[in-house]
Amino acid sequence: MAATQQSAKHFARTLRKKDNEAEAKLWTHLRDRRLHRFKFVREFSIGPYFADFACRQKKLVVESDGSQHVGSEHDAVRDTYLNENGWSVLRFQAGDILKDISWVLTVIVEVLEGRIHSKEEAGPWRFWPATRNKF
Repeated sequence: MAATQQSAKHFARTLRKKDNEAEAKLWTHLRDRRLHRFKFVREFSIGPYFADFACRQKKLVVESDGSQHVGSEHDAVRDTYLNENGWSVLRFQAGDILKDISWVLTVIVEVLEGRIHSKEEAGPWRFWPATRNKF
């Protein structure tokens, strides 16, 4: 294994150990194909970035955002990179995950099943579909 792959794996393991309460709660529902049999992985490396959760089959990234992400220029650059490389990005505020996990899971399933497929930036969640290689 190349040195960069080893360091990426080590970094991903470190991120998994530092997950917050919202990420831990969401992971309990996404792991082991618990959500409509879709397989998710945590802290998945995509180019220079790591996704909180990723469904490789549908090329969907799901992010749990704390208050530091509001209006983040870094997140905008990151999301553009992911979209241009075939990944759709779905973002939730950590507080919303903690308050209403059922609603969050419903939105994720609607995206995975293609019922939500256009850009959504209003309201308590954000969705940016991939700009190529759509599922």
